[in-house]
This record gives sequence, structure tokens and C-alpha cells, in this order.
Amino acid sequence: MRRAHRIAAITKTLTERPHHVFAVGEFTDLFEVGRSTLSEDLAIIRATFEALHMGKVETISGAVGGVRYLPLLTREHILAHVEDICARLRDPQRILPGGFVYIDDLISSPALLRTVGSIFATEFGGHTPEYVVTVETAGIPVALQAAYALDIPLVVVRRQSRPTEGPVLTMNFVSGSARQIETMSLSRRALPQGSKVLLIDDFMKAGGTLRGLTDLMGEFECTVVGKGVLIETGWPGEKLIDDHLPLIYLHEVDVKEQKVVVRPADWIIS
Repeated sequence: MRRAHRIAAITKTLTERPHHVFAVGEFTDLFEVGRSTLSEDLAIIRATFEALHMGKVETISGAVGGVRYLPLLTREHILAHVEDICARLRDPQRILPGGFVYIDDLISSPALLRTVGSIFATEFGGHTPEYVVTVETAGIPVALQAAYALDIPLVVVRRQSRPTEGPVLTMNFVSGSARQIETMSLSRRALPQGSKVLLIDDFMKAGGTLRGLTDLMGEFECTVVGKGVLIETGWPGEKLIDDHLPLIYLHEVDVKEQKVVVRPADWIIS
């Protein structure tokens, strides 16, 4: 097989499964080439990705050796992508009665969310989470793409337990915006004790859901290494959590003026 053909196949394999470590022997056996030849192939891919800011190809040393692709985005790319989402959110036609904003099409877009997942992987990958955790249902697409980008399992916390989940741990939490008591449940088989978890949600007002998730992870004796949110509102002013990472800040929805005031989060534009 020619080098160009090998490079195409290796690139596709690596980018289809970010963060996964592929043994070097898998590629040498597949293409029937030596390690030195494969190293030259990887060097070309690595240099190309770095030049185009398309992530990082990392070689892991050791007895067996391995290689993986890390979907690391530059701050400029993150800002450009988040600005694009903000531009879509500013469309007055998204304003619904009661001051709500329609976002279902955005959190259902595989292309858009794949980059969102890469953003969370870029920011939280260094904390080496072992699971991504979210609450059903709207946050699932966002969390799934983050789990994909990190090559780790997704765990979905239910609003109500199901008989097929076996023994569950159920707890009550206070919804930050409505100040109502709500319930969340998680199968005891879903998370091993002592796991490192990344919490992801699509929308946050006061932070009651993320606060409840954090408390639930404490019951499983898991360590929360990060909290990511796609959109955070400017109201209410007092939040129940302060150690989270939003991508978009929704400041105001003016129904009378038909205007949505939204911008990238401070950490992106600073």
C-alpha cells in the first residue's frame, strides 16, 4: 500500500475514535510495514494537524507503544464556533411565548454538537475523567458528544427509575429556578465507586440540577472533576454552583423588542 493510502486510513481510524490509544502493532500488522515506516507516516499526520490546528496526534512510548488523536481546539476555534451558535440564537424567530428560546434544533445537530463535545474534551481532558454524567433528556445529546470526544462511557441519570436498572439510588434535590423538590435516580451498577466523572448539561438557570448531580456523585463516592454547560442564563443572579464552565451566556430575552441578548462565556473571550 502506498504511503498516501496508509496516511488516509490511519487518519480516519484515529479521528473516528478520539482519545483511544491504538497499539502501534495494529497498524504495522495491518499495513505490513516496519515501525520506522509507520513513524514517518505518523509524523506527516502530526505535522499536518498541528499546522492546520486540527488537534494533536500523540505517540505514547512504552514496551508496546501506542498512538492517539486528541481533538484539542485552539481558543480562536472555540470562539468562532461559539460565536456561530450565538448568532443562531439571536434569531428573533426563536423567541417563544413566556420568554423561552427554542434550541431543540441546535442540541439535535450532530455536526454542531460534535464540535461542542471537542470543546469540552479540550477543556476537561487533562482531568482524565472516566465517565460523563448527565440527566435525561435534553442534556443527553450534548453529553454524548463529550463522551465520544473523550472516549469514555456516558451515564444517564433518570428522573424516574426503571425496573430494568436493578437496584437504584434515588435522591431529592431542589430545582434552582422553580425552587421545587425534584427527584433523580441512578442504577447502583452504573458507576464504580471512586470514579472520576465529568458532569455535562445543556441548559442552566440557577444550577439546581448540577448541584443535585454533584450531591448524587457524592453518594456514589465519585469525584467530580468538572462541570460543563452549553448555555447559562443571566437569571437568577444567585447560582447554586460557581465552579462550572459554560460556553454561552444568555443575558436576556426581550419579548417586546423581539431580541435575544447572548454572547460567548467570559473565559472564551478573555
